[in-house]
Amino acid sequence: MKFYYMPASCSLSPHIILNELGLDVPLIKVEHKTHTTENGANFYEVNPFGYVPALEFDDGRVLREGPAIVQYLADLKPELNLAPPNGTFERYQLQEWLSFLTSEVHKGYIPLLYAVLAGKYVDTAKPKLEKRYEWINEQLANRQYLLGDTFSVADAYLFALTGWGQAPWLKSYYKADIHFDNLDNLRAWYERVRERPSVQKALREEGLCRAVS
Repeated sequence: MKFYYMPASCSLSPHIILNELGLDVPLIKVEHKTHTTENGANFYEVNPFGYVPALEFDDGRVLREGPAIVQYLADLKPELNLAPPNGTFERYQLQEWLSFLTSEVHKGYIPLLYAVLAGKYVDTAKPKLEKRYEWINEQLANRQYLLGDTFSVADAYLFALTGWGQAPWLKSYYKADIHFDNLDNLRAWYERVRERPSVQKALREEGLCRAVS
């Protein structure tokens, strides 16, 4: 397998999961502006849409969507409980979280990250995203992680997205004016996830090590 990523993007999520699994998978950096790999290859040949993440298999098949990639990876080592077993209600709860994060949080950041192009739409997009985070903060009351007491692929996804709001290491990458000062449950969760060895390793591998200095 090969894993394609852009530093500090949503590909940080499956990157973290690769580290949780301890898999030795080649990491291929993609340049944001040129959509070429660090070796000069055309990334559009891997993903016609040009975005990351992408997980390429030895036979040429490719998974191109983060929620699908992290579930595939988690199922490689089910004993680690990064995703509940297929067919269980808990697995559908995980998929519910992944769908929510994709549609309500991930996409909610887009107009904030491209505020000049979004124009006045930012005025409605920002309050909506803040309300979504307030709801997540409520869900994290009396629980360690999104699914309860066990870290899951959904936590990795939310961590990657939440960094776009306030993380200091993203000043030269993605940055949105979202603050979490009054969301105590979310802030405690964020610090808890950030201290995981898999997260620390991913940040170092993406050149974001100053995030944890």
